[in-house]
Amino acid sequence: MSAQSRLSTALADGTLTLPDGPITVLRPSLSFDMSALPRDQVMVQHTFKPDAAGWEAAGYPVQDVVPATSALSVVVVPRAKALAKAMIAKAASTSDMIVVDGAKTDGVDSLFKACRKALGDVPSITKAHGRLFWFARTDVFADWAAPPPSIGDHGFVRTAGIFSDGAVDKGSAFLVSTLPAKLPKRMADLGAGWGYLSKHVLERDSVTSLDLIEAEALSLDCARQNVADDRASFLWEDATSFVPDAPYDGIVMNPPFHTGRSADPSLGRAFIAAAARMLTPQGKLWMVANRHLPYEPTLADAFRNVDTVAQSNAFKVFHATRPKR
Repeated sequence: MSAQSRLSTALADGTLTLPDGPITVLRPSLSFDMSALPRDQVMVQHTFKPDAAGWEAAGYPVQDVVPATSALSVVVVPRAKALAKAMIAKAASTSDMIVVDGAKTDGVDSLFKACRKALGDVPSITKAHGRLFWFARTDVFADWAAPPPSIGDHGFVRTAGIFSDGAVDKGSAFLVSTLPAKLPKRMADLGAGWGYLSKHVLERDSVTSLDLIEAEALSLDCARQNVADDRASFLWEDATSFVPDAPYDGIVMNPPFHTGRSADPSLGRAFIAAAARMLTPQGKLWMVANRHLPYEPTLADAFRNVDTVAQSNAFKVFHATRPKR
């Protein structure tokens, strides 16, 4: 059952009454059902490009920052606990009423317990392997607010809620160790994250331009601070659907392979297809993947030449050239 069934249940039985005024829904996935909310009062806040674009296509206004004021904020709990707490803190400081809705597997129960500890009795309902709870505006969660992006132990700027915020991803580090001393002129980093691969690509004088293509705006904001180079451009885009102004000579990537908590190799396959589409006829791809993921057939379908140039117990690096048209 969808997360919305909790909200519609609370509204239908009168347990929860919506206040009059603007409603902000924070980071809803495209599967989140908002049919119980008055459509003309809803604004979606999102920093993940595929979801933001999807809600826009569905006719909802979307922006990447939380409005200064709302009558109601609905916090859709993400997997990252620090980000979830920051979202609750922001909603609690900007809205008259805050509704928190999430799955148990994403930690909604621990958030509920923390909110009860701070506020006392908090009404809630449980349904469909999740929980919905709500409370009024408060400043007691001020210390949950996300701190400004800061430099981590790995020496790079990072922030709450982004991939690999505490350490350099081992797959990316392995790919960097295999890259040649000379790379093509016009480059792209698909799924650039906070810029680790890009920073190393730009150490090559042969590179004249590099597009960092990243779907998560929070990550891209960090990349802007980590990659201080005039050759770099920062694009908030879904790498699987982005169409560049001109094809690239080379691409590097460490594609994501999870949807929620489940491995989803189709994401990597979509990245491979996108890379082949974005490259020149003589273009080159360098890609790292977890060793168990079955990308070889997809690479063979998309490129004329595919070589495994490095392997470890955990990862493999592919060099593919001459994309098929």
